[in-house]
Amino acid sequence: MTTNTIENSTGIDIAGAITEAEAARTRLDFAKSAPKVFRAIVGFDAAAREGLDPVLVELIQIRASLLNHCAYCLHMHTNDARRAGESEDRLHLVAVWREARHFFTEREQAALALTEAVTLVADGGVPDDAYAQAAAQFDDTELAHVLALIMTINTWNRVALATGKVAGTDERH
Repeated sequence: MTTNTIENSTGIDIAGAITEAEAARTRLDFAKSAPKVFRAIVGFDAAAREGLDPVLVELIQIRASLLNHCAYCLHMHTNDARRAGESEDRLHLVAVWREARHFFTEREQAALALTEAVTLVADGGVPDDAYAQAAAQFDDTELAHVLALIMTINTWNRVALATGKVAGTDERH
């Protein structure tokens, strides 16, 4: 588990706050309670990423996590994006990428638009224009992997939110 050991500008001990929040967590440990299901999601996630640029993967996961209000996944994937070489400027602008298009390639914009459409599918399906924009930027195999990645991050967001995962903890490390 990794935590941030610095204090923020308000003097809050972030590491202590994370430890306290984790200790107060009362929901089940999904990986321990349903290991076969957990491993299946991990496998789906790994297969979805194949052949995709690691930075694009993180941008997709960040955008979906923002839309789903999943602090646990947002913290994890912004850190992963930094490790993949992503800039702070772009990380700060993912939430408002439409107003900052010049920070993102056409391919990234298409992936972000599709991520929004699939993540918010209950709001009216996946619009033809969002799908067409993505189809123009990705070949069929890449597009299938982008769609699969969007599906996996939405699943992970729901697992984290339903089980009360605490932002700042990351059992992968």
